[in-house]
Amino acid sequence: MTAITQDYQITWEKLPDDYKLPDDPVDNINQPALAAALTESLQLAGKISANALTTTNYGICATLNNKMVIKAPDWALIAKINVIREEVTRSYTPQLQGDIPVIVMEFISDTQETEYSVKATYPPGKWFFYERILKVPNYIIFEPDSGSIEMYRLPNTEQYILQEPDENQRYWIAEMNLYLGVWQGTRENRTGKWLRWWDEQGNLLPWGGELAEQERQRAERLAAQLRAAGIEPEV
Repeated sequence: MTAITQDYQITWEKLPDDYKLPDDPVDNINQPALAAALTESLQLAGKISANALTTTNYGICATLNNKMVIKAPDWALIAKINVIREEVTRSYTPQLQGDIPVIVMEFISDTQETEYSVKATYPPGKWFFYERILKVPNYIIFEPDSGSIEMYRLPNTEQYILQEPDENQRYWIAEMNLYLGVWQGTRENRTGKWLRWWDEQGNLLPWGGELAEQERQRAERLAAQLRAAGIEPEV
């Protein structure tokens, strides 16, 4: 499949097996934790289908004028892939191997602000790549320390438009039928701001540890009720 934008001929080609991927370290110790938290709650809520793909610092590819471009968002969701998972172990090419990402996220961790790069010349910046090449409908930029979140949406125009949050300071992700917002708390020895999901009714999608705690509290309440009725609960 071929398209033309900004004087680029875009083709969707599989990454060659011998292509050397960048071996850059993760920019910030918080990034893997933030990404894992986003994925875990979706999985536990049954919001990720068997042929979906969630990615963390994983290459998403396009070929521009016969030159491969790879960008690795801090987190992304592809709703449907149409190849076996072994074919997307190293990288993913939209259109060729499945859908374009529903959403991409960048967690700001440096002072260069590459997440905002609209550089159009080769190799293009992240913003340009997500907006003009991939045409990802939802782009999130999150600053973990302050908890600031920016959501950009790609409507019928070809440019991202900054979205305003609702009265709960959350953003509606229509393709996922979920809200995204910022939550303050502790998970796995990290206390701070987290990106989290809420369903259409405003219910927070829990993590595994929270589900376990809810179950423990239910068990304690049941035991107390049994004791009040003169029945010693079995341990």
